[in-house]
Amino acid sequence: MKSHELGHDGEKFACDFLARQGYRILEANYRTRFGEVDVVAEERGMLCFVEIKTRTADGLEAFEAVDRRKQGRMVRVAQAYLVEKRGTVDVAARFDVLAVNRDVEGRFSGELLRDAFGI
Repeated sequence: MKSHELGHDGEKFACDFLARQGYRILEANYRTRFGEVDVVAEERGMLCFVEIKTRTADGLEAFEAVDRRKQGRMVRVAQAYLVEKRGTVDVAARFDVLAVNRDVEGRFSGELLRDAFGI
Protein backbone atom coordinates (compact mmCIF):
# COMPACT_ATOMS: atom_id res chain seq x y z
CA MET A 1 0.00 0.00 0.00
CA LYS A 2 1.37 3.41 -0.96
CA SER A 3 1.78 6.03 1.78
CA HIS A 4 -0.95 8.33 0.41
CA GLU A 5 -3.37 5.38 0.26
CA LEU A 6 -2.45 4.43 3.83
CA GLY A 7 -3.02 8.03 4.94
CA HIS A 8 -6.38 8.25 3.15
CA ASP A 9 -7.61 4.95 4.60
CA GLY A 10 -6.29 5.97 8.01
CA GLU A 11 -8.19 9.26 7.91
CA LYS A 12 -11.41 7.49 6.98
CA PHE A 13 -10.91 5.09 9.90
CA ALA A 14 -10.05 8.06 12.14
CA CYS A 15 -13.31 9.91 11.43
CA ASP A 16 -15.31 6.77 12.22
CA PHE A 17 -13.19 6.17 15.35
CA LEU A 18 -13.69 9.75 16.58
CA ALA A 19 -17.45 9.53 15.98
CA ARG A 20 -17.58 6.36 18.10
CA GLN A 21 -15.72 8.27 20.83
CA GLY A 22 -18.46 10.92 20.86
CA TYR A 23 -16.88 13.52 18.58
CA ARG A 24 -19.06 15.40 16.11
CA ILE A 25 -17.00 15.99 12.97
CA LEU A 26 -17.30 19.59 11.73
CA GLU A 27 -14.57 19.69 9.08
CA ALA A 28 -12.10 17.28 7.53
CA ASN A 29 -8.82 18.48 6.00
CA TYR A 30 -9.43 22.12 6.84
CA ARG A 31 -6.86 24.20 4.91
CA THR A 32 -5.62 27.74 5.33
CA ARG A 33 -2.57 29.62 4.10
CA PHE A 34 -0.93 28.55 7.39
CA GLY A 35 -1.37 24.84 6.78
CA GLU A 36 -3.95 22.14 7.39
CA VAL A 37 -5.59 20.39 10.30
CA ASP A 38 -6.91 16.91 9.65
CA VAL A 39 -10.16 17.13 11.63
CA VAL A 40 -12.08 19.86 13.40
CA ALA A 41 -14.65 18.34 15.73
CA GLU A 42 -16.67 19.00 18.83
CA GLU A 43 -16.74 16.81 21.91
CA ARG A 44 -18.98 17.70 24.85
CA GLY A 45 -19.01 21.37 23.92
CA MET A 46 -15.22 21.55 23.41
CA LEU A 47 -13.87 22.43 19.99
CA CYS A 48 -11.12 19.96 19.07
CA PHE A 49 -8.44 20.24 16.41
CA VAL A 50 -7.23 16.72 15.68
CA GLU A 51 -4.01 15.68 13.97
CA ILE A 52 -4.11 12.15 12.57
CA LYS A 53 -0.92 10.16 12.16
CA THR A 54 -1.26 6.83 10.40
CA ARG A 55 1.49 4.28 10.75
CA THR A 56 2.10 0.62 10.21
CA ALA A 57 4.24 0.38 13.35
CA ASP A 58 4.11 1.43 17.02
CA GLY A 59 1.80 4.40 17.75
CA LEU A 60 4.41 6.16 19.87
CA GLU A 61 6.22 7.20 16.71
CA ALA A 62 3.00 8.84 15.55
CA PHE A 63 2.71 10.96 18.69
CA GLU A 64 6.34 12.01 18.46
CA ALA A 65 5.77 13.18 14.88
CA VAL A 66 3.69 16.10 16.18
CA ASP A 67 6.69 18.21 17.12
CA ARG A 68 6.85 21.88 18.17
CA ARG A 69 6.87 23.07 14.56
CA LYS A 70 3.75 21.04 13.72
CA GLN A 71 2.09 22.24 16.92
CA GLY A 72 2.77 25.85 15.96
CA ARG A 73 1.19 25.32 12.55
CA MET A 74 -1.85 23.69 14.13
CA VAL A 75 -2.27 26.68 16.46
CA ARG A 76 -2.13 29.11 13.54
CA VAL A 77 -4.64 27.05 11.55
CA ALA A 78 -6.92 26.83 14.60
CA GLN A 79 -6.79 30.61 15.06
CA ALA A 80 -7.66 31.13 11.40
CA TYR A 81 -10.54 28.65 11.72
CA LEU A 82 -11.90 30.39 14.80
CA VAL A 83 -11.78 33.82 13.17
CA GLU A 84 -13.40 32.54 9.96
CA LYS A 85 -16.06 30.29 11.49
CA ARG A 86 -16.70 31.81 14.92
CA GLY A 87 -15.63 35.43 14.48
CA THR A 88 -13.37 35.27 17.52
CA VAL A 89 -10.46 33.32 18.97
CA ASP A 90 -12.06 33.44 22.43
CA VAL A 91 -13.43 29.89 22.24
CA ALA A 92 -12.66 26.88 24.43
CA ALA A 93 -10.56 24.59 22.26
CA ARG A 94 -7.94 21.87 22.54
CA PHE A 95 -5.55 19.91 20.34
CA ASP A 96 -5.79 16.13 20.11
CA VAL A 97 -3.60 13.62 18.32
CA LEU A 98 -4.95 10.33 17.02
CA ALA A 99 -2.42 7.61 16.25
CA VAL A 100 -3.89 5.21 13.72
CA ASN A 101 -2.07 1.92 13.30
CA ARG A 102 -2.50 -0.67 10.59
CA ASP A 103 -1.38 -4.19 11.42
CA VAL A 104 0.11 -6.69 8.98
CA GLU A 105 -3.36 -8.06 8.23
CA GLY A 106 -4.62 -4.60 7.25
CA ARG A 107 -6.75 -3.96 10.34
CA PHE A 108 -6.78 -0.46 11.79
CA SER A 109 -6.75 0.54 15.43
CA GLY A 110 -6.58 3.93 17.08
CA GLU A 111 -5.06 5.51 20.15
CA LEU A 112 -6.30 8.97 21.07
CA LEU A 113 -4.31 11.51 23.04
CA ARG A 114 -6.70 14.24 24.17
CA ASP A 115 -5.28 17.69 24.95
CA ALA A 116 -1.94 16.63 23.49
CA PHE A 117 -0.42 20.07 23.96
CA GLY A 118 -1.64 23.30 25.51
CA ILE A 119 -1.54 26.77 24.05
